Amino acid sequence: MISENELLNLMADLESDRVERTISTHDTTKFRKAICAFANDFPNHRQPGYLLIGVEDKNGKACGLKATDELLRNLAGLRQDGEILPLPALSVTKVRLKDGSGDVVVMEVQPSDLPPVRSRGRIFIRVGPRRAVANETEERILSERRVAMARTFDARPCSEARLDDLEIDLFLHVYRKAAVADEIIRANNRSIGEQMAALRFYDLGRDCPTHAGVLLFGKHPSHFLPGAYVQYLRIDGSQLSDPVKVSRELGGNLIGVIRSLDALLDGVLEARPIRVSTLRDETVWDYPTAPLREFLLNAVCHRSYESNAPVRFHCYEDLIEIKNPGGLCGQASPENFPRETDYRNPILAEALKTLGYVNRFGRGVLDAQESLKRNGNEPARFAFDPASVAVRIGKSRRFSDNPS
Repeated sequence: MISENELLNLMADLESDRVERTISTHDTTKFRKAICAFANDFPNHRQPGYLLIGVEDKNGKACGLKATDELLRNLAGLRQDGEILPLPALSVTKVRLKDGSGDVVVMEVQPSDLPPVRSRGRIFIRVGPRRAVANETEERILSERRVAMARTFDARPCSEARLDDLEIDLFLHVYRKAAVADEIIRANNRSIGEQMAALRFYDLGRDCPTHAGVLLFGKHPSHFLPGAYVQYLRIDGSQLSDPVKVSRELGGNLIGVIRSLDALLDGVLEARPIRVSTLRDETVWDYPTAPLREFLLNAVCHRSYESNAPVRFHCYEDLIEIKNPGGLCGQASPENFPRETDYRNPILAEALKTLGYVNRFGRGVLDAQESLKRNGNEPARFAFDPASVAVRIGKSRRFSDNPS
C-alpha cells in the first residue's frame, strides 16, 4: 500500500509516464485507457503506474473528494469487466490526507507480462506525460517484449506448426473483427503473421503460431496437441462400466468445438411442462443449459493442453460429469474456489471473452449455481486433484418428480 508521503510526492511531481491525475470519478473510459497504458509500460520501467483520482491535473492539489465504498468497488471492478484484455494487475487504495484537503483514490497498475494490453480493441501507451494509441512500430515492440516474457503454455510457440496450418479466414473475418477497432483494421498494412503476433497468436522470432493460435484457428489442432478434443458419452446407467448409448469426439479448433458443444446441448437436454397453478404450466429442464455451457467452457479454456487426455463430458442416467485434465492453478485452491480465480491459459480466456462466449470474469461458477437452484437441481459438486478438475451435476428434482 502506498504511504501518504509517497502519494504527496506523486501529487507534487509533474505528470509523467508513470503518473496520471484526474478529479473525475465517473469517466470509466478515461480510467480504462490509463490502466491500459500503465499495464503496457511502453518505456519498460518495470515499475507500477499510478492513476490518482481526486487530484487536480494542473497543480497537483487535492480537490476535496470524499471517496465512498461504492466508488472503490466500481474502480476495482474495472479489472475484470472484460473491457481490458488481458486482465490487468491492479489495486485500489483510498488515502485520507492528514491536512484535511480530502481523499485521494490511488489505482496502482502493474506492468503486464503479456503485452500488448488493449482497451476496447485499442492499445494505449504513455510516452512522458502523453497518452496515445500505439502505432504499428510501438505495437511491434510490445509484442516482441511479450515473447521474451511469455510464461503460460498458450503463449509459447508451437514450433512444429506453420501459418498454413491455420484457418486465416477465421482469424480475419471472425476474431480480428471482434478484437480490433475498425479504424485500426482499415489502416493496417502489416502481414498476417504480424497481425496475429500483436494478438499473441504468432511468434515472429520463431516464425510459427503460438499454442493459442493453433487451438483457436488450427485446421487440425490435435496434430500438435493430441488431447485437444472433447469426449462425449451418453451412458445407459449410473456407472462408467454400463453400456454406452452414444459416443462422439468433438475436435477441431476451439471456435468450432464450442459451436459443436452448443449444438450438442440443444439435442441432449430435455424439457417437460409441469403444472404450477390451475391455469399455468411451467417448463422445467433436466439440466439448465447455461450452467452446463459455463462448465464446458471452463473445461476447454482452463484445462492443461500439455496433457494428452481429452475433456470428458459424460451423461449418466441421473448425473452429468465434466472433467478436464489439469488441477487448479495459480492463486485458486480447493479452499478458496470459486471466490478466487486464476488462469492457466490467459490468452484463451481473453479470446473467449472477445468472441462473446464469456460475459465477465470471476462470476461464472456462482451464476451457474444460482441457475441450477432455480431449476430445481442440487448445487454442482466439484472434485479436485493435482491432475484434474471434475464437476458433477444431478438431474433436477422437479423434472424427475413430474414424469410425462
